[in-house]
Amino acid sequence: MRRLMTLMTLVLAIAAQAQTLNVKVGDVTYLFPASQTGEMTYTTGTTLTIMGKDFTISDITKMFVDNAEVVDNTVTVSYNGTSAAVTIAGNVARFVTPAVSGAHVSITQTNTDDDDTEITYSLSGESTDGEFYMSGQYKATVELNGLTLTNQTPVFSGAALHIQNGKRINVSVKKETTNTLTDCANPSTDLAQKAALYVKGHMELKGRGTLNVNGRYAHAIRSGEYTTQKNCSVNVLSAVKDGLNCSQYFYMESGELKISGVGDDGIQCDLDGDTSTGETTDHEDEDSGNVYILDGTIVINVTAAATKGIKADGDMRIVGGTLTVTTTGNGTYDSTEKDAKGSCALSADGNMTIAGGTLTLKSTGTGGKCIKADGTLTVNDGVVSATSTGSQYRYSSSYTTSAKAIKAGKRTQTGGSGRNVTYSYSGGIVITGGTVTASAASHEAIESKSTLDISGGYVYAYSTDDAINSASHMTITGGYVMGNSSGNDGLDANGNMYIKGGTVFAIAARSPEVAIDANTEGGYKLYVTGGNIIAIGGLESGSSLSQTCKQASSYSKNSWYGLYSDGTLVTAFKVPSNSNMGSGMVVSTSGTATLKSGITVSGGDSIWNGFGNVGGSVSGGSNVTLSNYTGNQGGGGPGGGGGGPGGGGWW
Repeated sequence: MRRLMTLMTLVLAIAAQAQTLNVKVGDVTYLFPASQTGEMTYTTGTTLTIMGKDFTISDITKMFVDNAEVVDNTVTVSYNGTSAAVTIAGNVARFVTPAVSGAHVSITQTNTDDDDTEITYSLSGESTDGEFYMSGQYKATVELNGLTLTNQTPVFSGAALHIQNGKRINVSVKKETTNTLTDCANPSTDLAQKAALYVKGHMELKGRGTLNVNGRYAHAIRSGEYTTQKNCSVNVLSAVKDGLNCSQYFYMESGELKISGVGDDGIQCDLDGDTSTGETTDHEDEDSGNVYILDGTIVINVTAAATKGIKADGDMRIVGGTLTVTTTGNGTYDSTEKDAKGSCALSADGNMTIAGGTLTLKSTGTGGKCIKADGTLTVNDGVVSATSTGSQYRYSSSYTTSAKAIKAGKRTQTGGSGRNVTYSYSGGIVITGGTVTASAASHEAIESKSTLDISGGYVYAYSTDDAINSASHMTITGGYVMGNSSGNDGLDANGNMYIKGGTVFAIAARSPEVAIDANTEGGYKLYVTGGNIIAIGGLESGSSLSQTCKQASSYSKNSWYGLYSDGTLVTAFKVPSNSNMGSGMVVSTSGTATLKSGITVSGGDSIWNGFGNVGGSVSGGSNVTLSNYTGNQGGGGPGGGGGGPGGGGWW
């Protein structure tokens, strides 16, 4: 009777004063505003029902009325050392079943689409042994509002934050807060987690705060479906496996993502099913394995063998932002696929498109690459710097992978053997704009396993092997292209080489290498029908030269030259200082070619890895004696042995 009288008094109090009824059950407090509470039902002396939430009277530890503000649709969890306090807004109380064990919190959420109520879970405080676990069937928001949470002795899951909910989950990192999640390093098998931060469904990272994540058992961050990021700063400080792992697609709109200290890939995006949907309108029901980077800052450092900075099972598209990706791991042998594999900064099983942004990519390990696309690599805009300093990785005599700066496309053997082998080609490289700088220490700097087409932009490649190579045809119709090799050909096509426009500066090593090479042994040749050409080391013999070519018998290293067409300056360039350069210099323009040496260059754009616009002025110099070019020059040139990029330039 006393309990009933107390309840009646509380009912009258909240009705009269428009206050809030607090119902405490252990560490959980339910808040019922007077304006919403309405009629409360007391049944058989054992059950109290408020706003559809049933309470067993014996479980209630305290009831009182105060002026507490209630935020509808919200559940707050405040961590404090070894305990956690949960507060639940009355309008969603009937949908939420909590369980609390010390600082380990589990929520079962039962609302549905029909309820039209999205619940927000606001987490704050600190615990060195706690977790948050939530299961349900409807979308939700998880706010990180100054949370530091480490899971040492799992109760519900080994993760620090585990959302076992297959719907869209907003992970909102609140402005001006720093949040840190660390999972259990050694969970029991039945509680083993996939990540420190795990969402079964779609995860949308957002907000303007900072999130730090340590994955001590597997991944740092993992979603079972797509992951997006907007505005927030995410730092993966460590992970046994991937830094960020997701399925369907990864979409970065803005913000900052830094990943280091991981045992596998930085970002790994898998295809969820067996068949790709490809990119869909507004990414609705998309399962592509694609990676989309629109803006923001990404900094990734990975060190494991054959690891990837960013790996897409599908396509990769970069249209803005700043990416700095470094791999230092060596190559390794994959016993499952029976193949040798190297590390790669950016890797796509499909196509890769770069339409903007600033990309600084480095790979230092054996067999390492900066960019690898099995489909077509297309560069339309942006600034790309790709540097590979490793050597070839070899596993026995049968399995090797070479270290290259940029590689794209596929060449597949279709028949034959020996010199009669036949191939099919797919993918390749297409460059229409932007600036691409590629350097490789021991193998091709830029290699297409199919065709290679350049129609615009600035392209600089340096290598001790071929600077720029294509397994099939290579076509240049525009842009500025410099292939600088200190040990092989400047530009090398294993099919036909077509130069129809643009400005091409190619440097080769001594004979038998040539500056611009085509596969004459296979019945192909070099076709020159336009453009401006400077070739140190000569052209492939048997070339078809529709445009007049001139030759100079000698040249001076580290010296500036000006190439003129019918008396008009076409380009100014600086001969590099490679110590193993071919003899002579071949030049060609659409008009009558004139070459001046010893010129003075001033103004205009600065020289950057051999590139710059003719926007300043050229003065002085003296004419170089030219003669008609009649064939491959080859032969030893100035200097000998070794070589490097030196001071080559293009103004």
